[in-house]
Order: sequence, then C-alpha cells, then structure tokens
Amino acid sequence: MFNIEEELKKIPKSPGVYLMFDKDDIIIYVGKAKILKNRVRQYFRNNGQNSVKVLSMVKKIVRFEYIVTNTEVEALILENNLIKKYEPKYNIRLKDDKTYPYIKITTNEMFPRVFITRKHKNDKAKYFGPFTNSLILKNSVELIHSIFPIRTCHLKFPRDLGKQRPCLNYHIGKCKAPCNYNIDEKEYNQMINKIIDFFNGKHTEILKELEEQMLKFSDDLEFEKAMEIRDKIFDIKKLEENQLVENTETNDRDIIAFARADYEAMFQIFFVRGGKIVGREHFMLNNVEHMTRNELMEDFIKQFYSGTPFIPKEIILQEEIEDKDIIEQWLSSIKELKVTITTPKKGEKLKLVEMAYQNALISLERFADRIKKEQQKTIGALEEISNALNIKKYLKRIESYDISNTQGIESVGSMVVFEDGKPLRTDYRKFKIKYVNGPNDYASMQEIIRRRFLRYIKETQEKYIDGKFNKMPDIIFLDGGKGQISAVSKVLDELGINVLICGMVKDNNHRTRGLLFNNKEIELKKTSEGFKLITRIQDEVHRFAIEFHRKAREKAVIRSVLDDIDGVGEKRKKALLKHFGSIDKIKQAEIEQLLEVDTMNKKSAESVYNFFRKHN
Repeated sequence: MFNIEEELKKIPKSPGVYLMFDKDDIIIYVGKAKILKNRVRQYFRNNGQNSVKVLSMVKKIVRFEYIVTNTEVEALILENNLIKKYEPKYNIRLKDDKTYPYIKITTNEMFPRVFITRKHKNDKAKYFGPFTNSLILKNSVELIHSIFPIRTCHLKFPRDLGKQRPCLNYHIGKCKAPCNYNIDEKEYNQMINKIIDFFNGKHTEILKELEEQMLKFSDDLEFEKAMEIRDKIFDIKKLEENQLVENTETNDRDIIAFARADYEAMFQIFFVRGGKIVGREHFMLNNVEHMTRNELMEDFIKQFYSGTPFIPKEIILQEEIEDKDIIEQWLSSIKELKVTITTPKKGEKLKLVEMAYQNALISLERFADRIKKEQQKTIGALEEISNALNIKKYLKRIESYDISNTQGIESVGSMVVFEDGKPLRTDYRKFKIKYVNGPNDYASMQEIIRRRFLRYIKETQEKYIDGKFNKMPDIIFLDGGKGQISAVSKVLDELGINVLICGMVKDNNHRTRGLLFNNKEIELKKTSEGFKLITRIQDEVHRFAIEFHRKAREKAVIRSVLDDIDGVGEKRKKALLKHFGSIDKIKQAEIEQLLEVDTMNKKSAESVYNFFRKHN
C-alpha cells in the first residue's frame, strides 16, 4: 500500500514535475517545482496556509508521482505538456484557445508570394499579425493582389523558370509572369517592398501613386479605369480605420490584463504589431476563486504561449508573476530571440494595461452569461451524460458512427466527432463499404470500425504526428441498439482496443429516446442539455451518412434488380427509385402508379409490373 509519509522522505531536492492521483488512479493535479521535496510536502502539512481548493484536493490524493528534470525551464515545459495531455480536474484550463491567422510574405524564396496562414515558422519569411478579424484580413490580401500583379502559384524558383507558359492571371493582368522571365527579380522585389511597407502601416506612398494613376486615367477620359483606382483608394483608407490604436514604439508586444468575479476570470489580450494594435481576444477561466491574482496571471501565460504560434519580443502584464525569469527563458528559447516580460507602474505602457483591463471588465459583464450558457450546453451536457451512465471519466472526445445504403447498394459509413461537446468537423471521416455485399448493417459497421482502429494502431505505432486516425475516443456512440453494440464489441476485442460503447436508441417515430449502455436502456430528461447533446450527435451522424450516400449514388450507377428488366435503362431506374423510394414499393405498384413516373410509358410500366409478378 502507498504510504505518503514514507514517499515524502524519498523525494529529491531537484527541479521537476509532480502528479497527484485519486482513488480511481486518475491524475487530478499536475504541478512543477524548483525543489520537488519542499513543494510536495507543503500539500500535506496542516499549517493553515493551504487554500480551500488545495485542502479539498489533498483529501482526494491517494498517491503521487514525480519526474525529475535538469532545469526549471524543462519542468515548466513538461508541466504544460502533461496538463494538456491529462487535463487534470484541479488545474485551470484555457478551454477556448485559438490559432490566429497571419499574413505571410515569402521573402525566403525567389519571387515572393503573399497569402494567409495559421502557422508561424522560423523560416526567414515575413509575418504580419496575428489578426482576429478574418474578414478584414481577407480583404487586405485581396486588395494587395488587386494593386500589385504578384504571383499566387506554388512554382519553385529557379527550378521552374521558363518551363511552362504564363497562366491565366498573366493574361488578365493579375501577374507579371516571373515564371516566363517577363519581369526581373529586382523589379518584382520593388513591389514586394511596397507591400511590406503597406502592412507596416505606411500607406501614404501607395495612396499617392494610385491618386496619380486615377488622375491620369481621368485626363485620358478612361473613366471606368479611374473609378476602379478610386475604389482601391477608398478600400485602403477604410483599412486604415480598422488599425485601432497607434503607438510611438514599433516593437511587437502583447498586453494582458484580466477582471475577475467570484469563480470566473476574463482575460483580455491586445496584439500590438509594428506599433499598432491589430487585434484583441478574450478568454474565460473558471474555478479560480481560490487563486491569487499572480497565480492566475502566471497560469494564463503558460497555457496561452504554449499553444500560440507567435511570441512577441515584449509581454506587458497587469500583475507580477513569480516565475518571471524562468518563463522568459522558456519563451526566448521558443522564439530564438530575447523575450521580455514587464509589469509597468507608470507611463504609456500602464495606460495600455489599463485599457486592456477595462475591456476585460466589459467582456466579463457582456459575455459571462453567454459563455456560461454555451458551456452548459457542452461541458455541462457531457457531465450529465457521464452521470447518467455512472462513469467518472470526462468524455472529451465522442465518436459516432452510422451506415447508409439503398437496398444494400452503394453502402457507406460515416464517423462524426464531438470534442468538449462541440462538433469537430475536421475529424469527420467517410467510409465506402468495400467487403460487405447486400444490406447488412452489422457487418458494414464492423468493417468501418475495424478499418478505423487498424489505422489508429498503424499511426500510433509509426508515430504519425498528423495522422487522420491517431486519436482515441473516450466513448463511441452507435446509431443503433444491442445488435450494433455486440457487432462492434467483437471487432474491438479482436484488436485489443478498450473503449466505452453506447447505443443511441430511437422511439417508434425515429426520434431520440435514450442511450443503451451495459445492456441497460438509460433515459435522460428530454429538457436536459445531456439529452439535447445526444440528439445533436445522432442527427449529425445520420445527416453526414445520408449526405455521403446521396453523393455516392449520384456518382455511381445503382445496381439493383431493376437492371434485369427489359425496357428499364439508367434514367428510368433512377426515376423509379426517386419516385417510390425503395425496391419493395416498386414491386407493389400497380401499372397506373408506375405510369405516374415521368420517364415511364405503358410498355415499360407493363414490363416492370409483369417482371415482379413473375418473380414473386
């Protein structure tokens, strides 16, 4: 049996990470320490200094583990990774972290391109952003391409120089065709330099050039061209208005402040790039009532910058943080440049922090109720489902499967994914049934489950980083009952995959009724968020399967008994299936009913009618 007092004596005086486990062997807290021995012992000392939250957590700890690291920075990185992986109950989590778009100018290649990206790399290209208004960002890039005839292709230079004819963009005046030596590198780069100036906020020179062009077209009585230039000038001036606040300093920096009320804290972050505030974003943190302001700020910094692709040279904070030096080292190692964290007491920087705080306060008042309702629909709904199924595991990732076919023809399967109660459409998958003949939903379901988890095994073993199937669900929801669950369980047992399986049961009207779990039907209140989430999942997987099947039918010739009837070709076959909906209804139809189909005449109707009467 695990003896905490004995284990405390064994802890080394080294930096590292510690993990706290409850009676179900679930990790409930992950922390880091400069000196592991001192930090872990603090939890179990009854000296009256621990918060209510810590006291509550300590009561649930039955054992702990620790990982020794060489430095505090290594401990910080490991702590972040483990919190993301295990999502412990007593660690606050930044649930709504986002990946922001940037404008990328590929100055690291010959004849650079300009486009939008969500990945910020150390590749010697130029990046502008992040931007929080995608519409303004898209308009900016479109405006640049309308003013400057630069390339948008993916050709590699000098490898592809002179190897093909100029594309359509050249012929309509939207590209100078560097691929065909129609512009030299020096002249092309002059355009790129003007674009860089443009995104640095230096619009004056471009506006001057455009105004000169507009006047020239007007003098030459080319009024349509003059109006086009006028519209571009208007767009640039409109874009200037959206660059919110100008600062005298030009360093990239983030300004972070928060407002708190009871157990919630709303963080506001302003992104300053090239001396201008180009965007802002807010984040809500829950269960923070027992944390100090310094602890809150530090936890936010660690979580936010472990997930964002860009780190500025300076981060300006509302509150001091304890591990400032360690976090600066960590961020500097990621950026490969010196990163400074400051907490201003006066001057211009303090005014920026106060502005961020006021916006955080406004966001807290405005969005708190909406965010709570949204979380109740998602996280709250998941908790209701877990309680109904009597399981303690957080159902972060739900995968749901369904089969669709027409009389066993063109059978397809669908997989939809919900993470944290929301659809994750990037992880949806489609399956064409390859090995099952005829309308056998059980065998078809077994096939797609086997293919999905064989891919999981392969991608896990071969350590695919961006594999399509390398994530494991916390539970599988099947659109069906005992038969579907039994069929899928056999496949998973064969593959050695251990995952919870649940059936989504429908009533006689084909509406969601409840769940089938461990051979018991479980009903939730129809007004509960848990029931509504199950309904959304069931409707979504069914919609996705039907949509895929419909497209498959349109692309392929539907093979059926109708192919054996004289006088029934492809058009009549499709028309019959569309009109009646199934082979069985066509079999039962009288000649008068068959003649209601647009493509049918009396001879073909009699042929269909006699065929089915003959073969009955």
